[in-house]
Amino acid sequence: MTDTLHGQVALVTGSSRGIGRAIAVALGQKGASVVMNGRNKGVLEKAVREVGEQGIRATGHVADVTDEDAVRAMFDQARTTFGPVDVLVNNAGALAVVNAEEMTLSDWNLVLATNLTGPFLCAREAARQMLPRGRGVIVNVSSIFAHGAMEQRSAYCASKHGIEGLTRALAVEWGPRGIRVVAVSPSFVRTDQVAANPGIDLSAPIERSPLHRLATPEDIGKAVAFLAGPDSSFINGASVPVDGGWLADASW
Repeated sequence: MTDTLHGQVALVTGSSRGIGRAIAVALGQKGASVVMNGRNKGVLEKAVREVGEQGIRATGHVADVTDEDAVRAMFDQARTTFGPVDVLVNNAGALAVVNAEEMTLSDWNLVLATNLTGPFLCAREAARQMLPRGRGVIVNVSSIFAHGAMEQRSAYCASKHGIEGLTRALAVEWGPRGIRVVAVSPSFVRTDQVAANPGIDLSAPIERSPLHRLATPEDIGKAVAFLAGPDSSFINGASVPVDGGWLADASW
């Protein structure tokens, strides 16, 4: 393990479980102090405690990323606890699986607010701490469905296409001022919640993948840690597929 992020402060939204938690661990293992975020206080506190037991300097902040005031308070608290944020990972997300003609406006608004507006609010607050110092990295967790589509996921696909556009726009605007903005696009990920749900049939996405397995949360975490570190210092405005070759494979 190399401490390529030693002395830096990383804030990861939606990090009390699953992909977000793995990202927080990967950044912490690189030496960053990690601010973890979630909406359930009990779940978040347990995650922070367990991550801390791995020797990672971590704290937690309960906040809804769609709430402008809550986002501002979260970044203020991060600065008070550890210092200005150097790395932001926008991971918090929402999904509505429903036919488009049956989707309610509230479902649509929730997905867009969580997956697109929330990342913008967090990126804006992060930039306000990064720009005066002339450095920082923002990593947006996108999806392979930002590069294609799937039925019953119209809001999700729209939001992820949007986050890719936001990534490029902010990379162009803030790159000259020292902030890199990048995205990762995972394929299907075997989180604990997915693995524990007997009603989810994983055989099709496993067969569809050229590597014949699902991504693990740790696969995504390691990719994010690389993009946040100095070895990726010339990667800006790009979306990196972490999909085992899913998008490359047209043979199906």
